[in-house]
Amino acid sequence: MGIAKSSNLGYPRIGEKREWKKALEKFWSGKWDEERFSKEMEHRRLIHLQKQRQQGIDLIPVGDFSLYDHVLDISIMFGLIPERFGVEKDGPVSLETYFSIARGRQDAVASEMTKWFNTNYHYIVPELEGVKPQLTENRPLFYYREAKEKLGIAGKPVLLGPITFLKLAKGYEEKEFGDWLESLVPLYEKVLKELEEAGVEWVQFDEPILSLEVEDSDLEWFRFAYGSLNNAAPGLKLLLQTYFEAVDHYRDVIDLPVQGIGLDFVHDHGKNLASLEQHGFPEDKVLAAGVIDGRNVWRSDLQERSVLLEKITASVPSEQLIIQPSASLLHVPVTVKNEEELDPLLQGALAFADEKLIEVSVLTRAVNEGPDVVKNEVVESSRAIQQLNQSASRNVKEVQKAVGNLEGIRSERASAYKKRREVQEERFRLPVLPTTTIGSLPQTTEVRKARRDWRKGEWSDDQYDRFVKNEIKGWIDIQEKIGLDVLIHGEFERNDMVEYFGEKLSGFAATKYAWVQSYGSRCVKPPIIYGDVRFEEPMTVKESVYAQSLTEKPVKGMLTGPVTILNWSFERDDIAKENVLYQIALALRHEVEALEAEGISMIQVDEPALREGLPLKQEYWEDYLDKAVHAFKLATTSVKDETQIHTHMCYSEFKDIIEAIRALDADVIAIEAARSHGELISTFEDHVYENEIGLGVYDIH
Repeated sequence: MGIAKSSNLGYPRIGEKREWKKALEKFWSGKWDEERFSKEMEHRRLIHLQKQRQQGIDLIPVGDFSLYDHVLDISIMFGLIPERFGVEKDGPVSLETYFSIARGRQDAVASEMTKWFNTNYHYIVPELEGVKPQLTENRPLFYYREAKEKLGIAGKPVLLGPITFLKLAKGYEEKEFGDWLESLVPLYEKVLKELEEAGVEWVQFDEPILSLEVEDSDLEWFRFAYGSLNNAAPGLKLLLQTYFEAVDHYRDVIDLPVQGIGLDFVHDHGKNLASLEQHGFPEDKVLAAGVIDGRNVWRSDLQERSVLLEKITASVPSEQLIIQPSASLLHVPVTVKNEEELDPLLQGALAFADEKLIEVSVLTRAVNEGPDVVKNEVVESSRAIQQLNQSASRNVKEVQKAVGNLEGIRSERASAYKKRREVQEERFRLPVLPTTTIGSLPQTTEVRKARRDWRKGEWSDDQYDRFVKNEIKGWIDIQEKIGLDVLIHGEFERNDMVEYFGEKLSGFAATKYAWVQSYGSRCVKPPIIYGDVRFEEPMTVKESVYAQSLTEKPVKGMLTGPVTILNWSFERDDIAKENVLYQIALALRHEVEALEAEGISMIQVDEPALREGLPLKQEYWEDYLDKAVHAFKLATTSVKDETQIHTHMCYSEFKDIIEAIRALDADVIAIEAARSHGELISTFEDHVYENEIGLGVYDIH
C-alpha cells in the first residue's frame, strides 16, 4: 500500500501576536534599520517552518512568506516596477522601492490595491504598461536554501502562476496577453532550472484563476505555459494548485503537462468530487486534495472528512495522494491556544492555522495506517462539534422562529421612493447639493489609548464616556464650522466597523489574538459568529443622540449592514449562510427602530462588502444578490417615510450589481468616485437610478 503525504499551501505571515506587523512598522518608522528588520523577518520565517514540521507536514511551503504581498513579490521578482518609481540597476530591488510601490511616496502614488478573489485579503495590482520583465532575483530559491541550510527542511517552493498573475495585472490590452505570457514564461523557466539544480522536488504553482469561468483560449495558454515550464526543468515535479471553487474544465485541467493537480474539496459545491468520480484521475499524476477548510475557523469533523477521503481514494490510490487544506492558511488566525478567555465549549470547536495542520496530519495517518490509529482524535473532534451544536447559544427558539417566518415581516418601505423624497425634502430642507462625510473620523493615538485603558479597567465607564463625548463635541463643532449640511458623530467608541457590533450582539464572540492580514501591516480581528444572533440592547443610540443634541443639523446614525457583518466575520458552518444573514438583519432592524424612536432621522447602513461578496462563478450571483437585498431591506424598511435611509459602498464594480443597488431602495447611496477617478459614474449614465446619490469626491487614503 502506498503512502499519502501531508502538505500545506501557505502559512500566516503575521505571527501569533502580530510580531510581523510590529516589525514592519518599526522599520517604516525608522526605529529599526534594514539589517535588524531583515534578521527579524528571517527569524519569523524559521519559526513558521519549524511549527509546520512539528505538526507533521511532509511538504512544507517556502516562498509563501512575504514582506507585504505575494502578488507584489512576483512583480518585483520580474522587475515589473511602474515607471514613476524609477528604474533600478540590475539585481535585487531595494526595500525602499518595494514598499513605495505598495504604500506610495511623496512623488509617486501607490499602486492600486484590490481584493484577492472573494477573500478579505487585498493584493497590489501589477502594472505592466511601459515596463519590460527581467529576472531580478530567484526569490523561491533564496527561501528554499534558507530552509534547507538553517533547518534541514527541503521545502516546497510556492509561486503565483503566470496565467493568474497576468489576469490580475493591468496596463495591457487583452490582445497583448499572449505576448506578455511569452515574455514571462522564459523567466519562470530560469527560476525552475535553478530550483532543479538546487535539488528541489516539488514546486507549487498557484493558479486560482482556474476556479473562475475560464475561456477555451485560456486553456490553450495553460497548455503552452506549463508545457514550456515542464520541459525546462524535467527533474522537477510541478503542482498546479487551484482553490476557492471548483474547476469547470476538469478533464482539460487534469490533462495539463504537470505532475500534480491541487483541487479544493471544501468550497467546490461538491463539483470537484463529482468530476473526479465521473471522469477519474490520471495514473501518472498526484492529486493534492484540499479537504480541510482553509478559510474558516471551525474544527473539522474528522469522521466526516474521513468519509470524503474514502470517496477520493476510491478514484485515486493513496500513493498518488497529497492531503492538505483547501487554500492557503493566510486567511485564518495562527493558533487557538492563546484564546484562553473564550468559553471552553467554543474554544474546543475552533481550529486556526496550527490546529488545521494537525488535522491534516491526523487524516494523513488515517489514510496511511488505518482509522484505528487516530480513533481518539476523530471521536474528540466529533464530540467537540456536537457539544457546541447542542448548546443553548445555537438553539435560541425565538430567533429561529423569526427566521422561519420571514414572510410575516414587512420588507418594503411603506411608501414608494417618490413620495418619501417629498416628505424628506420638506423635513430636512437641505440645499440642492448637500454635503456630508461617510462615517468614522480619525482614530487618534489618544482615542485608542482611552479605549485600551477603559477595557483594562484603568478608566471607569464614566471617565471613558466623558472622553468619547468630548471627542464627539469637538468634531461636531468642526463640521459645523466647515459648513457641512449633514453631520456624523465620528464613531470614536468603535474599534472596528464589524468587530464593534460583534461585541454587542449575542451569538458573536470576540477574540484576543485571532488576527488575519487584510493588506500590508493592516490586520483585522473578525468576530466569530458561533450562535444564533440576537439583539440585546441599543448599540449606537447613546452616542448618536448625544451628537444630535449638540446641533440643529441632522446627524446620521451609523450602522454596518448585515451582508458586510457576515462577510467580514468568521461565520457558522452548521446552518445555511442565508439563515445567519437574516438573523443579523433582524437584529439590526431593532437598532434602526431604536435610533428612529430617539429622533435620529437619517440612518446610514453601510454595505461595502456587498459587491466583494459576490461568488466567483456568475451562476451563483442572482441567488446571492437576492438574499443580500432581502437582508438589507429586512434591516431598514420598518421606518417611517420621513426617516432617510442611507447606504455606502466603496471601490465597487457597480455595473455588476446595479439592479441589486436599485432593489435596496435606500433613499441615498454614497459611492466612491475619487480613487477610481470617477470611472464608475458611467454605470449611472447607462442605467437609470431614481434615488439620491452621494458622490465621494475625496480619496481618504
